Amino acid sequence: MLRIAVLGATGRMGGAVTRVVSAADEAKIVGACTEPGHADVGRDVGELAGVGALGVTITDDISTALTAADVAIDFTLPAAVAGNLVACVAKGCALVMGTTGLEAQQQSMLKDKSSLIPILYGRNLSVGVNVFTELTRLAARYLGPDWEVEIIEAHHRHKLDAPSGTALQLGEAVAAERGVKLDDVAVYGRSGQTGKRPADAIGFNSIRAGNIVGDHSVTLVTDNEIVELTHHAVDRELFASGALRAAHWLSNRSAGLYSMRDVLGFE
Repeated sequence: MLRIAVLGATGRMGGAVTRVVSAADEAKIVGACTEPGHADVGRDVGELAGVGALGVTITDDISTALTAADVAIDFTLPAAVAGNLVACVAKGCALVMGTTGLEAQQQSMLKDKSSLIPILYGRNLSVGVNVFTELTRLAARYLGPDWEVEIIEAHHRHKLDAPSGTALQLGEAVAAERGVKLDDVAVYGRSGQTGKRPADAIGFNSIRAGNIVGDHSVTLVTDNEIVELTHHAVDRELFASGALRAAHWLSNRSAGLYSMRDVLGFE
């Protein structure tokens, strides 16, 4: 039985993880953590997620939440990354990191701590999204650099970062196939007199509205053809299901930094 601690248990994704893990036959929640002083500290994590009491009390002490855990699943905020990493290392607990909006310094922390514990980091842990990313990679490879690429993403009004981590993941897949760095060719939104489109640009546009779970499209264009790849997320539990699959896979690994590409066995 895989023992899981949910970090960010009071958030939307924390609730989704709780529901998915509580319904699984070979996993159970043994710890749940939220930020200090949160109003739901002391509540049963299952009751908060709408699945009934699980006998696991939400705490604001991450060390307590990790005490009996094999793997922690983290959907929190970038500001919590450093503390969560330190706590997981101290407990020898593997970590599935699904928090988005990480800066270079925080990604460097993940790499550094992965020498001590197994860490899987994904901007999007959905199996479908990662297959979608692989299809985008292959499209960039076989269509070639003459095709112009535009990426559009849409999310709910509460999302804090833009472009989404998934959009960046898609852009990085295209850039890698073209042998360039995304930072060198990315164009984020357009306004005013922008001038002619750079030939090698990878364009991004973001929509924030309503309760959109997550929509992404990659459009590859020449003067004579258009190829469109699209993924629609209809329920947050798809991300939680991917995180649980990643947790099972990670529980048997040695220290290192992994991704969903490793979980899914992509070349």
